[in-house]
Amino acid sequence: MMLSRAKPAVGGTPPPGDRRRKKGKKVPQLEELLALRDFTGAIALLEFKRHVGEQEEDADLWIGYSAFHLGDYKRALEEYEALTKQPACNPDVWVNLACTYFFLGMYTQAEQAALKAPKSRLQNRLLFHLAHKFSDEKKLMSSHQNLQDITEDQLSLASIHYMRSHYQEAIDIYKRILLDNREYLALNVYVALCYYKLDYYDVSQEVLAVYLQQVPDSTIALNLKACNHFRLYNGKAAEAELKNLTDSASSSFEFGKELIKHNLVVFRGGEGALQVLPPLVDVIPEARLNLVIYYLRQDDVQEAYNLIKDLEPTAPQEYILKGVVNAALGQEMGSRDHLKIAQQFFQLVGESASECDTIPGRQCMSSCFFLLRQFGNVLIYLNSVKSYFYNDDTFNFNYAQAKAAMGNFSEAEEVFLLIQSEKIKNDFVYLSWLARCYIMNKKPQLAWKLYLKMETSGESFNLLQLIANDCYKMRQFYYSAKAFDVLERLDSNPEYWEGKRGACVGVFQMILAGREAKETLREVLHLLKSTGNSQVEYIVRIMKKWAKENRVPV
Repeated sequence: MMLSRAKPAVGGTPPPGDRRRKKGKKVPQLEELLALRDFTGAIALLEFKRHVGEQEEDADLWIGYSAFHLGDYKRALEEYEALTKQPACNPDVWVNLACTYFFLGMYTQAEQAALKAPKSRLQNRLLFHLAHKFSDEKKLMSSHQNLQDITEDQLSLASIHYMRSHYQEAIDIYKRILLDNREYLALNVYVALCYYKLDYYDVSQEVLAVYLQQVPDSTIALNLKACNHFRLYNGKAAEAELKNLTDSASSSFEFGKELIKHNLVVFRGGEGALQVLPPLVDVIPEARLNLVIYYLRQDDVQEAYNLIKDLEPTAPQEYILKGVVNAALGQEMGSRDHLKIAQQFFQLVGESASECDTIPGRQCMSSCFFLLRQFGNVLIYLNSVKSYFYNDDTFNFNYAQAKAAMGNFSEAEEVFLLIQSEKIKNDFVYLSWLARCYIMNKKPQLAWKLYLKMETSGESFNLLQLIANDCYKMRQFYYSAKAFDVLERLDSNPEYWEGKRGACVGVFQMILAGREAKETLREVLHLLKSTGNSQVEYIVRIMKKWAKENRVPV
C-alpha cells in the first residue's frame, strides 16, 4: 500500500534515444520500454549501450529507476549512491536514494538522504511516511499539512490511513480518486484490501474481480483473492487460488514469492512454519504474529511470549495477540499480572472507535469481561457474533463456560456437546464444567461416566470432589455417596466420611420418600461397610431394620 507513482522519480519525460535507423529488426527505444513498464528490457538496453559505448543520456539514473521499479532495491541503491558521489550530481537523486533506503527498511538513512534533496512533493510524501515509521506525530502532522489535493498526495494519505487502521477513511479517498480516474484499475485492489481488513470478505471479492478481469495474473490481487477464500471458506480453497502463482511468480518479484510462501503456511494450518516463518520475521509484518500463533497452537506459550514480549503493538491484531499470549501465560503460571495486562489489551481494542463494531473487537470485549469474571457482559458480546462461529470449537468452549457461569446449564450442556476437538474434550476445564452441567441438569450418571473414563490423577481427584459436592447440593445423594466413597479411599480426611455419611443417609431418605429405588439400599449398605468408623454400625442397623420391615432384600 505504498505510493504508486505515475511519473518517473527524476521528473520529466524520458530523453529521446538514438533515432538512427538500422537495417533488420528495429531496436526498441528506452521511452517505449518505460511506457510498457518493461524495466528488465530497459536495463538490458541501457547496459548494452553502455557496453558498446553508446551512452544514453542519464543512463545511470534510468538504470536506478528501472531497478527500483523491478523491486531490485539493492541494485537501485548501488546506482544512486554512485551518482551522489559525482561532482555534478543532480540534486533530485537524493530523493530517489531516500525512497530506495525506505523500501530497504533503512529508515534513518532514508530521512538523512531525503533532507539533502530539494523540497518537492515526493520529498514531502516520503517524510510523511517516515514520520509514521518513527511514530513522530508532530512531523506527521507537519507533512500532512503540506499535502495537496493531487492524486499522488491523496494516495499517500490513504496509505497512511490504511497503516493506522483507518480503513474506511482510506476507502473514501480511493473511491473519490476512482470516480475521476476510472483507468486507475489498481486502486480497486487497495479498496478490496481495505474491505478485507474490515472483515467484509465478500465485498472485497467483488471489488477485486474488477481488477482481475483486466489483469488476471497479478500476484498481489490473486494473493488477496486467496486470503478472501481462506476467510470465507477454508485453507484448501485458498491454496487452490495460489496454485498457479507458486509456479509462475517471477524471480524479479522476490517479495511476491516470500508473501506466497508465508501465506501457504497459514493456509496449511501452520505446516512448515518453523522452516518458512523465522527468516521472514521483520520482513513480512505478519510473519512474527503467525509464528507466535504457531507456538500457541503447539502449547509452547513461553516461546510465543519470548517472540512477542518486546513488540510494541501498533495494529489491533498485535494488541489482540499480545493479549492472548499474556492470558495464556497468566493462566499457565497463575500470574495475576499477566492476566491484568491481557485484560487491558483486550479492553483497549474492544473500546477503540475503529474496532468496537468489528467481530474481533467484540471478541476482545468478551475476553476482557471473561477475565473480569463478568459473564453477563461476556454473553452480550458473544451473542452478537455467535452466528459467525457456529462450528468453532474455541468459540463454543468459551460461550458454554459463560452460559454455565450464569446458571444456564441446559444451554451450556448443548454447546459443550457441539465441541469436536479432542484436545478441548480432554481439558479438565471442559470436563469439570460439563460434569457440573450434567449434575445441574439432573443427569448425574453422565457426570460419573466422565470420571470413570479418566485415569487416576490430580485432575480426576478434583473431578470427584466436584461430583461429590455438586450432587450433594442437588440432592443427587446416590452419586454423591459413590464419589465420597472413592475420595475416602484415596484420602483419609474425615470430611470425606462426613460427606459420605450424609449422602448415604440422604439416599435412605429419598427411598423413604419414594424418590429412589428401594434396591439402591443394598449398594448404600455396601458403601457404608467399607468404612471403619464407629458410626457405621448404628446407621447400618437402622437401615437394615427398615429393610426387614418393608421386605427389601439387602
